[in-house]
Amino acid sequence: MRSRYVRWNGVEFQTQDRLDFFNHILDFVLTHGDEALRALDRAEFDEQQRQWLDQLIRDGLLERVAGRWRLTPSAISRMQRRALMEVFRDLRRGQRDGHATSHPGGPGERTDGTRPYQFGDPIGQLEPIATLRNALRRHGAARPIRVGPSDFEVYHSEAYSSVSMAILLDQSGSMARYDRFVHAKRCAMAMHALVRQQFPFDTVDVIGFSSAASIIPEHRLPLAAPQRISTYDPVVRIRVPRDQVHQAPQHFTNLQMGLGLARRVLQRRGGENKQIFIITDGEPTAHVEGEFVYLLYPPDPRSVTATLTEALRCRRDGIRITTFALIEDYETMDWVSFVDHLTRLVRGVAFYTASGDLSDCIMQSYLSGRRSQRAFI
Repeated sequence: MRSRYVRWNGVEFQTQDRLDFFNHILDFVLTHGDEALRALDRAEFDEQQRQWLDQLIRDGLLERVAGRWRLTPSAISRMQRRALMEVFRDLRRGQRDGHATSHPGGPGERTDGTRPYQFGDPIGQLEPIATLRNALRRHGAARPIRVGPSDFEVYHSEAYSSVSMAILLDQSGSMARYDRFVHAKRCAMAMHALVRQQFPFDTVDVIGFSSAASIIPEHRLPLAAPQRISTYDPVVRIRVPRDQVHQAPQHFTNLQMGLGLARRVLQRRGGENKQIFIITDGEPTAHVEGEFVYLLYPPDPRSVTATLTEALRCRRDGIRITTFALIEDYETMDWVSFVDHLTRLVRGVAFYTASGDLSDCIMQSYLSGRRSQRAFI
Protein backbone atom coordinates (compact mmCIF):
# COMPACT_ATOMS: atom_id res chain seq x y z
CA MET A 1 0.00 0.00 0.00
CA ARG A 2 1.33 3.43 -0.92
CA SER A 3 1.03 6.45 1.32
CA ARG A 4 0.83 10.05 0.16
CA TYR A 5 1.42 12.99 2.49
CA VAL A 6 -0.22 16.32 1.78
CA ARG A 7 -0.75 19.54 3.68
CA TRP A 8 -3.80 19.36 5.98
CA ASN A 9 -6.52 21.73 4.81
CA GLY A 10 -7.87 22.30 8.30
CA VAL A 11 -11.13 20.39 7.70
CA GLU A 12 -11.77 17.75 10.33
CA PHE A 13 -12.39 14.21 9.07
CA GLN A 14 -16.10 13.46 9.25
CA THR A 15 -16.65 10.49 11.53
CA GLN A 16 -19.64 8.19 11.11
CA ASP A 17 -21.66 9.82 13.89
CA ARG A 18 -21.38 13.23 12.24
CA LEU A 19 -22.23 11.78 8.85
CA ASP A 20 -25.31 10.11 10.31
CA PHE A 21 -26.36 13.39 11.89
CA PHE A 22 -26.12 15.22 8.57
CA ASN A 23 -27.85 12.37 6.70
CA HIS A 24 -30.72 12.59 9.20
CA ILE A 25 -31.02 16.29 8.40
CA LEU A 26 -30.98 15.55 4.67
CA ASP A 27 -33.69 12.91 5.04
CA PHE A 28 -35.72 15.35 7.12
CA VAL A 29 -35.42 18.03 4.44
CA LEU A 30 -36.18 15.57 1.65
CA THR A 31 -39.38 14.47 3.38
CA HIS A 32 -40.72 17.82 4.52
CA GLY A 33 -39.16 20.33 2.10
CA ASP A 34 -39.14 24.00 3.05
CA GLU A 35 -40.96 23.28 6.30
CA ALA A 36 -38.00 21.17 7.43
CA LEU A 37 -35.59 24.10 7.17
CA ARG A 38 -38.02 26.31 9.07
CA ALA A 39 -38.31 23.63 11.74
CA LEU A 40 -34.53 23.67 12.25
CA ASP A 41 -34.91 27.09 13.84
CA ARG A 42 -37.29 25.63 16.41
CA ALA A 43 -35.50 22.32 16.94
CA GLU A 44 -33.79 21.60 20.24
CA PHE A 45 -30.31 20.11 19.88
CA ASP A 46 -28.05 18.90 22.63
CA GLU A 47 -24.64 20.45 22.96
CA GLN A 48 -22.88 17.88 20.77
CA GLN A 49 -25.47 18.13 18.00
CA ARG A 50 -25.23 21.93 18.12
CA GLN A 51 -21.47 21.66 17.62
CA TRP A 52 -22.02 19.34 14.65
CA LEU A 53 -24.54 21.78 13.20
CA ASP A 54 -22.03 24.61 13.55
CA GLN A 55 -19.44 22.42 11.85
CA LEU A 56 -21.80 21.79 8.92
CA ILE A 57 -22.02 25.54 8.51
CA ARG A 58 -18.23 25.85 8.55
CA ASP A 59 -17.98 22.97 6.04
CA GLY A 60 -20.23 24.87 3.66
CA LEU A 61 -23.19 22.47 3.73
CA LEU A 62 -25.71 24.66 5.55
CA GLU A 63 -25.97 28.42 5.65
CA ARG A 64 -28.23 31.13 7.03
CA VAL A 65 -29.42 33.80 4.63
CA ALA A 66 -31.66 36.61 5.88
CA GLY A 67 -32.25 34.66 9.08
CA ARG A 68 -33.34 31.45 7.32
CA TRP A 69 -31.57 28.12 6.86
CA ARG A 70 -30.63 27.19 3.32
CA LEU A 71 -28.93 24.20 1.71
CA THR A 72 -25.73 25.09 -0.11
CA PRO A 73 -24.89 23.78 -3.61
CA SER A 74 -22.45 21.34 -1.96
CA ALA A 75 -25.25 19.91 0.18
CA ILE A 76 -27.54 19.55 -2.84
CA SER A 77 -24.80 17.76 -4.77
CA ARG A 78 -24.31 15.39 -1.86
CA MET A 79 -28.04 14.66 -1.76
CA GLN A 80 -28.02 13.94 -5.49
CA ARG A 81 -25.03 11.59 -5.25
CA ARG A 82 -26.58 9.79 -2.31
CA ALA A 83 -29.87 9.39 -4.20
CA LEU A 84 -27.99 8.05 -7.23
CA MET A 85 -26.12 5.49 -5.12
CA GLU A 86 -29.39 4.33 -3.55
CA VAL A 87 -31.03 3.99 -6.96
CA PHE A 88 -28.20 2.02 -8.56
CA ARG A 89 -27.88 -0.20 -5.52
CA ASP A 90 -31.37 -1.53 -6.35
CA LEU A 91 -31.03 -1.81 -10.13
CA ARG A 92 -31.05 -5.27 -11.66
CA ARG A 93 -27.67 -6.52 -12.84
CA GLY A 94 -27.02 -6.29 -16.55
CA GLN A 95 -29.53 -3.52 -17.26
CA ARG A 96 -27.31 -0.45 -17.11
CA ASP A 97 -25.76 -0.22 -20.56
CA GLY A 98 -28.59 1.09 -22.68
CA HIS A 99 -27.14 4.38 -23.86
CA ALA A 100 -25.60 3.46 -27.19
CA THR A 101 -27.30 3.63 -30.56
CA SER A 102 -26.25 1.47 -33.49
CA HIS A 103 -25.19 4.17 -35.93
CA PRO A 104 -22.13 2.99 -37.91
CA GLY A 105 -19.30 5.39 -38.59
CA GLY A 106 -19.86 7.57 -35.57
CA PRO A 107 -17.48 8.36 -32.74
CA GLY A 108 -18.60 5.56 -30.45
CA GLU A 109 -17.40 2.07 -29.58
CA ARG A 110 -16.41 -0.22 -32.48
CA THR A 111 -18.69 -3.17 -33.17
CA ASP A 112 -18.47 -6.22 -35.43
CA GLY A 113 -18.54 -5.83 -39.20
CA THR A 114 -17.60 -3.15 -41.71
CA ARG A 115 -19.28 -1.20 -44.49
CA PRO A 116 -18.18 0.91 -47.48
CA TYR A 117 -16.82 4.35 -46.69
CA GLN A 118 -19.21 7.27 -47.15
CA PHE A 119 -18.28 10.91 -47.44
CA GLY A 120 -18.08 12.39 -43.95
CA ASP A 121 -17.10 9.20 -42.14
CA PRO A 122 -14.15 9.66 -39.75
CA ILE A 123 -10.87 8.51 -41.27
CA GLY A 124 -9.96 7.01 -37.91
CA GLN A 125 -12.71 4.42 -38.44
CA LEU A 126 -11.01 2.92 -41.55
CA GLU A 127 -10.53 -0.86 -41.34
CA PRO A 128 -7.17 -1.51 -43.08
CA ILE A 129 -7.47 -5.26 -43.78
CA ALA A 130 -10.86 -5.00 -45.48
CA THR A 131 -9.66 -1.93 -47.41
CA LEU A 132 -6.56 -3.75 -48.71
CA ARG A 133 -8.66 -6.79 -49.60
CA ASN A 134 -10.89 -4.60 -51.75
CA ALA A 135 -7.86 -3.07 -53.50
CA LEU A 136 -6.35 -6.51 -54.23
CA ARG A 137 -9.67 -7.76 -55.54
CA ARG A 138 -9.89 -4.79 -57.90
CA HIS A 139 -6.24 -4.65 -59.10
CA GLY A 140 -5.02 -8.19 -58.54
CA ALA A 141 -1.47 -8.80 -57.32
CA ALA A 142 0.06 -5.85 -59.19
CA ARG A 143 2.70 -3.89 -57.35
CA PRO A 144 2.48 -1.29 -55.93
CA ILE A 145 -1.02 -1.81 -54.55
CA ARG A 146 -3.18 1.15 -55.48
CA VAL A 147 -5.84 2.01 -52.91
CA GLY A 148 -8.63 4.36 -53.88
CA PRO A 149 -11.69 5.80 -52.06
CA SER A 150 -13.89 3.08 -53.54
CA ASP A 151 -11.82 0.48 -51.64
CA PHE A 152 -12.25 2.07 -48.21
CA GLU A 153 -14.10 0.11 -45.54
CA VAL A 154 -14.99 1.53 -42.13
CA TYR A 155 -15.90 -0.14 -38.88
CA HIS A 156 -19.44 -0.34 -37.65
CA SER A 157 -19.63 1.57 -34.42
CA GLU A 158 -22.03 2.64 -31.71
CA ALA A 159 -22.75 6.34 -31.97
CA TYR A 160 -24.10 8.07 -28.90
CA SER A 161 -27.28 10.10 -28.99
CA SER A 162 -28.35 12.82 -26.58
CA VAL A 163 -31.63 13.01 -24.70
CA SER A 164 -33.57 16.04 -23.57
CA MET A 165 -35.93 14.93 -20.83
CA ALA A 166 -38.66 16.57 -18.79
CA ILE A 167 -39.85 14.90 -15.59
CA LEU A 168 -43.46 15.84 -14.79
CA LEU A 169 -43.80 15.55 -11.03
CA ASP A 170 -47.32 15.35 -9.63
CA GLN A 171 -47.61 17.71 -6.63
CA SER A 172 -51.31 17.20 -5.99
CA GLY A 173 -52.49 16.58 -2.45
CA SER A 174 -52.71 12.79 -2.77
CA MET A 175 -48.97 12.52 -3.52
CA ALA A 176 -48.26 13.04 0.19
CA ARG A 177 -49.56 9.55 0.95
CA TYR A 178 -47.29 6.48 1.12
CA ASP A 179 -44.18 8.69 0.72
CA ARG A 180 -44.94 8.89 -2.99
CA PHE A 181 -43.58 12.36 -3.46
CA VAL A 182 -40.40 11.62 -1.50
CA HIS A 183 -39.63 8.64 -3.75
CA ALA A 184 -40.40 10.66 -6.88
CA LYS A 185 -38.24 13.57 -5.74
CA ARG A 186 -35.36 11.24 -4.93
CA CYS A 187 -35.58 9.80 -8.46
CA ALA A 188 -35.46 13.25 -10.03
CA MET A 189 -32.41 14.18 -7.94
CA ALA A 190 -30.67 10.94 -8.90
CA MET A 191 -31.39 11.65 -12.56
CA HIS A 192 -29.70 15.04 -12.26
CA ALA A 193 -26.64 13.39 -10.74
CA LEU A 194 -26.51 10.64 -13.37
CA VAL A 195 -26.75 13.05 -16.28
CA ARG A 196 -24.11 15.37 -14.85
CA GLN A 197 -21.66 12.54 -14.18
CA GLN A 198 -22.11 10.24 -17.18
CA PHE A 199 -24.18 11.93 -19.92
CA PRO A 200 -23.19 15.59 -20.09
CA PHE A 201 -24.95 16.13 -23.41
CA ASP A 202 -28.32 15.12 -21.92
CA THR A 203 -30.59 17.59 -20.15
CA VAL A 204 -33.12 17.13 -17.36
CA ASP A 205 -35.89 19.59 -16.50
CA VAL A 206 -38.27 18.94 -13.62
CA ILE A 207 -41.77 20.41 -13.81
CA GLY A 208 -44.17 20.24 -10.91
CA PHE A 209 -47.88 20.25 -11.61
CA SER A 210 -50.82 20.62 -9.25
CA SER A 211 -53.57 23.17 -9.90
CA ALA A 212 -50.99 24.92 -12.09
CA ALA A 213 -47.55 23.94 -13.41
CA SER A 214 -44.09 25.46 -13.03
CA ILE A 215 -40.45 24.56 -13.50
CA ILE A 216 -38.70 23.36 -10.33
CA PRO A 217 -35.09 24.61 -10.49
CA GLU A 218 -32.48 22.03 -9.56
CA HIS A 219 -31.47 23.87 -6.38
CA ARG A 220 -35.11 24.01 -5.24
CA LEU A 221 -35.93 20.36 -5.94
CA PRO A 222 -34.92 19.00 -2.47
CA LEU A 223 -37.32 21.53 -0.91
CA ALA A 224 -40.31 20.78 -3.16
CA ALA A 225 -43.42 19.26 -1.55
CA PRO A 226 -46.94 18.22 -2.53
CA GLN A 227 -49.73 20.74 -2.06
CA ARG A 228 -51.90 20.54 1.02
CA ILE A 229 -55.53 19.59 0.53
CA SER A 230 -57.52 22.72 1.35
CA THR A 231 -61.09 21.70 0.59
CA TYR A 232 -62.93 18.49 1.38
CA ASP A 233 -66.19 19.13 -0.44
CA PRO A 234 -67.41 16.01 -2.28
CA VAL A 235 -68.12 18.08 -5.39
CA VAL A 236 -65.89 20.99 -6.48
CA ARG A 237 -66.53 23.20 -9.52
CA ILE A 238 -64.18 26.19 -9.57
CA ARG A 239 -63.36 28.49 -12.47
CA VAL A 240 -60.54 30.96 -11.93
CA PRO A 241 -58.68 33.32 -14.31
CA ARG A 242 -55.42 31.79 -15.42
CA ASP A 243 -53.31 34.60 -13.98
CA GLN A 244 -55.00 34.14 -10.58
CA VAL A 245 -54.79 30.36 -10.34
CA HIS A 246 -52.28 30.55 -7.47
CA GLN A 247 -54.97 32.13 -5.33
CA ALA A 248 -57.22 29.08 -5.77
CA PRO A 249 -56.90 25.70 -3.98
CA GLN A 250 -53.62 24.17 -5.14
CA HIS A 251 -54.08 20.43 -4.59
CA PHE A 252 -55.74 19.55 -7.93
CA THR A 253 -54.05 17.71 -10.84
CA ASN A 254 -53.49 19.87 -13.92
CA LEU A 255 -51.53 17.46 -16.10
CA GLN A 256 -52.57 19.37 -19.22
CA MET A 257 -50.71 22.47 -18.08
CA GLY A 258 -47.70 20.36 -17.12
CA LEU A 259 -47.54 18.72 -20.55
CA GLY A 260 -47.85 22.08 -22.29
CA LEU A 261 -45.00 23.57 -20.26
CA ALA A 262 -42.84 20.48 -20.83
CA ARG A 263 -43.45 20.67 -24.57
CA ARG A 264 -42.34 24.31 -24.69
CA VAL A 265 -39.25 23.60 -22.57
CA LEU A 266 -38.20 20.67 -24.77
CA GLN A 267 -38.61 22.77 -27.90
CA ARG A 268 -35.69 24.86 -26.61
CA ARG A 269 -33.49 21.83 -25.92
CA GLY A 270 -31.15 20.38 -28.50
CA GLY A 271 -31.23 16.63 -27.83
CA GLU A 272 -31.85 14.26 -30.73
CA ASN A 273 -34.35 12.40 -28.54
CA LYS A 274 -36.98 14.14 -26.43
CA GLN A 275 -38.82 12.41 -23.61
CA ILE A 276 -41.42 13.23 -21.00
CA PHE A 277 -41.61 11.10 -17.86
CA ILE A 278 -44.94 11.58 -16.05
CA ILE A 279 -45.08 10.55 -12.38
CA THR A 280 -48.65 10.70 -11.13
CA ASP A 281 -51.12 8.92 -8.90
CA GLY A 282 -54.47 10.06 -10.27
CA GLU A 283 -56.68 11.22 -13.07
CA PRO A 284 -56.61 14.91 -14.15
CA THR A 285 -58.88 17.11 -12.05
CA ALA A 286 -57.99 20.45 -13.67
CA HIS A 287 -57.53 21.91 -17.14
CA VAL A 288 -57.26 25.17 -19.05
CA GLU A 289 -59.91 26.57 -21.37
CA GLY A 290 -59.07 29.92 -22.90
CA GLU A 291 -58.15 32.33 -20.13
CA PHE A 292 -59.62 30.23 -17.34
CA VAL A 293 -58.45 27.27 -15.27
CA TYR A 294 -61.12 24.81 -14.21
CA LEU A 295 -60.70 22.84 -10.98
CA LEU A 296 -63.17 19.95 -11.09
CA TYR A 297 -63.78 17.11 -8.65
CA PRO A 298 -64.82 14.35 -9.19
CA PRO A 299 -62.77 14.16 -12.41
CA ASP A 300 -64.61 15.62 -15.38
CA PRO A 301 -64.43 14.37 -19.01
CA ARG A 302 -63.47 17.90 -20.08
CA SER A 303 -60.23 17.68 -18.10
CA VAL A 304 -59.47 14.28 -19.61
CA THR A 305 -60.11 15.52 -23.17
CA ALA A 306 -57.98 18.65 -22.69
CA THR A 307 -55.12 16.59 -21.25
CA LEU A 308 -55.19 14.01 -24.04
CA THR A 309 -55.25 16.80 -26.64
CA GLU A 310 -52.10 18.32 -25.16
CA ALA A 311 -50.43 14.90 -25.02
CA LEU A 312 -51.18 14.45 -28.71
CA ARG A 313 -49.45 17.77 -29.45
CA CYS A 314 -46.37 16.45 -27.66
CA ARG A 315 -46.51 13.29 -29.76
CA ARG A 316 -46.73 15.30 -32.98
CA ASP A 317 -43.65 17.24 -31.89
CA GLY A 318 -41.73 13.96 -31.70
CA ILE A 319 -41.72 13.72 -27.91
CA ARG A 320 -41.92 10.27 -26.38
CA ILE A 321 -44.15 10.00 -23.30
CA THR A 322 -43.68 7.45 -20.52
CA THR A 323 -46.14 7.36 -17.63
CA PHE A 324 -45.38 5.99 -14.18
CA ALA A 325 -48.72 5.34 -12.49
CA LEU A 326 -48.45 4.93 -8.72
CA ILE A 327 -50.98 2.40 -7.55
CA GLU A 328 -50.83 1.98 -3.76
CA ASP A 329 -54.48 3.07 -3.58
CA TYR A 330 -56.06 0.05 -5.23
CA GLU A 331 -59.56 1.34 -4.48
CA THR A 332 -58.94 4.21 -6.92
CA MET A 333 -57.79 2.03 -9.80
CA ASP A 334 -60.58 3.33 -12.08
CA TRP A 335 -58.20 6.03 -13.23
CA VAL A 336 -55.96 3.39 -14.81
CA SER A 337 -58.25 3.53 -17.85
CA PHE A 338 -57.09 7.13 -18.37
CA VAL A 339 -53.43 6.02 -18.35
CA ASP A 340 -54.26 3.24 -20.82
CA HIS A 341 -56.02 5.70 -23.12
CA LEU A 342 -53.13 8.17 -22.90
CA THR A 343 -50.58 5.45 -23.65
CA ARG A 344 -52.45 4.16 -26.70
CA LEU A 345 -53.02 7.67 -28.05
CA VAL A 346 -49.37 8.73 -27.95
CA ARG A 347 -47.95 5.24 -28.57
CA GLY A 348 -46.06 5.59 -25.33
CA VAL A 349 -45.18 3.34 -22.43
CA ALA A 350 -46.91 2.97 -19.06
CA PHE A 351 -45.64 1.43 -15.83
CA TYR A 352 -48.03 0.61 -12.99
CA THR A 353 -45.85 0.53 -9.94
CA ALA A 354 -45.67 1.19 -6.23
CA SER A 355 -43.73 4.31 -5.33
CA GLY A 356 -40.99 2.23 -3.69
CA ASP A 357 -40.22 0.62 -7.07
CA LEU A 358 -40.23 3.92 -8.92
CA SER A 359 -36.45 4.39 -9.01
CA ASP A 360 -35.86 1.07 -10.73
CA CYS A 361 -38.52 1.74 -13.38
CA ILE A 362 -37.37 5.26 -14.17
CA MET A 363 -33.67 4.51 -14.40
CA GLN A 364 -34.19 1.41 -16.50
CA SER A 365 -36.51 3.34 -18.82
CA TYR A 366 -34.01 6.17 -19.23
CA LEU A 367 -31.02 3.93 -19.85
CA SER A 368 -32.68 1.39 -22.12
CA GLY A 369 -35.01 3.87 -23.80
CA ARG A 370 -32.11 5.80 -25.31
CA ARG A 371 -31.12 2.85 -27.47
CA SER A 372 -32.24 3.13 -31.09
CA GLN A 373 -32.27 -0.21 -32.90
CA ARG A 374 -31.58 0.13 -36.60
CA ALA A 375 -30.52 -2.29 -39.31
CA PHE A 376 -27.85 -1.19 -41.78
CA ILE A 377 -26.94 -2.96 -45.01
